[in-house]
Amino acid sequence: MCFQKQFQRDSILMKIRERYIRKTLLSFTLVVLVIWLGVYSFFNFLSEMSSIGQFNYTTLEAFRYIALLIPEVAYKHASPVILLGCVLGMGHLATTNQLLVLRVSGMSIFRLTMLTIKTALIFVIAVIAIGEIFAPIASDEAERGRSKALDLAIASQSQEGFWIRDGENFINVQKNIDGKLFSGLTIIEVNSSNKISTVLTSENAIFDGKSLKMNNAEIFSIDGSKEIDDISLKERNSYNKTVSFDQDLIDSLKKEPEELTTWNIIKQIQFLSDNKLRSGIFEVELYKRLIKPITLMAMILLAMLFVFGSTRDVSLGRKIFFGVSLSLSFEMLSRIGGAMALSLDFNPMISAVLPTTVVMVIAITLLIRKSVSN
Repeated sequence: MCFQKQFQRDSILMKIRERYIRKTLLSFTLVVLVIWLGVYSFFNFLSEMSSIGQFNYTTLEAFRYIALLIPEVAYKHASPVILLGCVLGMGHLATTNQLLVLRVSGMSIFRLTMLTIKTALIFVIAVIAIGEIFAPIASDEAERGRSKALDLAIASQSQEGFWIRDGENFINVQKNIDGKLFSGLTIIEVNSSNKISTVLTSENAIFDGKSLKMNNAEIFSIDGSKEIDDISLKERNSYNKTVSFDQDLIDSLKKEPEELTTWNIIKQIQFLSDNKLRSGIFEVELYKRLIKPITLMAMILLAMLFVFGSTRDVSLGRKIFFGVSLSLSFEMLSRIGGAMALSLDFNPMISAVLPTTVVMVIAITLLIRKSVSN
């Protein structure tokens, strides 16, 4: 009976300790996130100052634009933010000797590290939800508001395509693959009476910088001179449409893989595969996102090796700096590996998974040894 009560008491105390550690790590991570977003927003505002005053683009519009980009920034920079927050949180516990007390009370190095990783994963899940659901909507709204305030030709822009005004005509592209290949093209031509005269649709089109070369085009001509509109259809295997915009404008509308949601990346890969086009750049981004939580775990494991190290020769602050630097270097090398996979035609999945797996196995092995030896 006494043993059972002691076990329950120890279990409650352990839960209290874990809750305290988790609260500390989350607090430091939130502070790092706020500072990171603040610095990023400040430099974004500086870059927007040159546009303030043009047409209807005011300081308030600039603030709105920057604020709507915050979810996307948080999503893109989640890994270093969470890494810094967790490592600094553990460093705080170490410098205040709380970590030593926790270890004396029975918490091993390995258990503390696993608790840190679990806390980081909670933050990762929340950031992924924001990045996949809210960030695309907010970013699209930011671009639309900025374009409207600056009186740009872009009517609207989405995660995959765009609407653009070309003189008196309106062009809709459902998928903008690489700034040159379009899918789901619709051109609405308006006459001098401001009425629709022609509607052109095409499954695919190639932009050469001056004209749109459409495949399997359907041309709907609308005659509104009669009491009832007369609509005629013509089909063309190929049709060229000269436009006034250039390649630079289209390149500015092109969405890079990291700017797309995961679902849109999957659809892009499917579309490119169906059309027998290279999809390597999208595959690398997809696998990088899928293993993002695992990569973050590997980065934290690397950093923890330094946090729990001896401070006899080197100060804890310097060890934390080395640990964070090594972890961030690992993420940079992972990105370089993805680029090399594209240039050398390696398997994107292997190039994304293999380095993370190797680093994680090594880090876990070293942590277990350190935990056993201590």
